[in-house]
Amino acid sequence: METPVLLKISGLSKSFGPVRALRDVGFELRAGEIHAIAGENGAGKSTLMKVIDGILSPDSGDIQVDGRSVSISSPLAAQKLGIGFVHQEIALCPDISVAENIFMSITNASKAV
Repeated sequence: METPVLLKISGLSKSFGPVRALRDVGFELRAGEIHAIAGENGAGKSTLMKVIDGILSPDSGDIQVDGRSVSISSPLAAQKLGIGFVHQEIALCPDISVAENIFMSITNASKAV
């Protein structure tokens, strides 16, 4: 039996003026899977991650979480959907563990309530 699709992206496109960073991207993620997105500079990897995390809005396409279409308007909205994004250029805190650095945004969000 196939595991359910947790995240599904279809027809996703994003442009910056005349530059098409993403064109009709499709992607599915199921429970227990690990994916790597690789490509040369300018291929759209970071743009795709920023759309999934709500940092950027897509020009077109659909994002589904647990089978329902969603609009991810911010990183906080992404977190509420169970989506987390670890930036490659973040300022880490050297006095805490890797896990604590990764979950820092969750810790900060829980203190803001």
